[in-house]
Amino acid sequence: MSDDVRVLVADDQALLRGSFRILIDNEPGLTVVGEAATGREAVEMAGREHPDVVLMDVRMPEMDGIEATRHICGTPATAGVRVLILTMFDLDAYVYSALRAGASGFLLKDTPPGDLLTGVRLVASGEGLLAPSVTRRLIEEFARGPEREPRPPARALERAGITDREREVLTLVARGLTNSEIADHLRLSVPTVKTHVSHLLTKLDSRDRAQLVIVAYETGLVSAGQR
Repeated sequence: MSDDVRVLVADDQALLRGSFRILIDNEPGLTVVGEAATGREAVEMAGREHPDVVLMDVRMPEMDGIEATRHICGTPATAGVRVLILTMFDLDAYVYSALRAGASGFLLKDTPPGDLLTGVRLVASGEGLLAPSVTRRLIEEFARGPEREPRPPARALERAGITDREREVLTLVARGLTNSEIADHLRLSVPTVKTHVSHLLTKLDSRDRAQLVIVAYETGLVSAGQR
């Protein structure tokens, strides 16, 4: 059990929490370590249980999922906890704020059970949920938003020491490819891709892959509509 992905389920609806718990606990390699009915409870339980992933609803009482995510990702003791946002709509305005708060990805509440389980594993492994079709539009909107944090111009990628190969990897990360897909595309091994991604995270001072996608759009490495 020590190698299980530990999941905290945060949703204000008891029926949904229970359904997620049953689904996750019945999947080998995954286990639920707690349930939270409010954002405040999610923050407290994350600090106590240190889950690998928090499955976080957006709209909850006392403290919404965005603020809870901000607390979890911004507190040193829980900075390693990854948050997977649950939302009703693929372009829910709250999701933009979730990425700013440090979320590693998002899922729709009507996501098929198998995809939800895969998503939890991906986020736990650091891959993030960055499906091209929906997330591209989401990140583009984020990059145009008035509240975004300032990012350096594209030239700064060179000043940060980003190599040509790392630039290729960053472009593919921004398009939503997983490490395995990037490896196939560039004819590299998966460990090599993971090394490049790790270097990108360090050089660009990014928390995870979701933040790398934001950097790619804000610096113009990947533009709106680019495939």
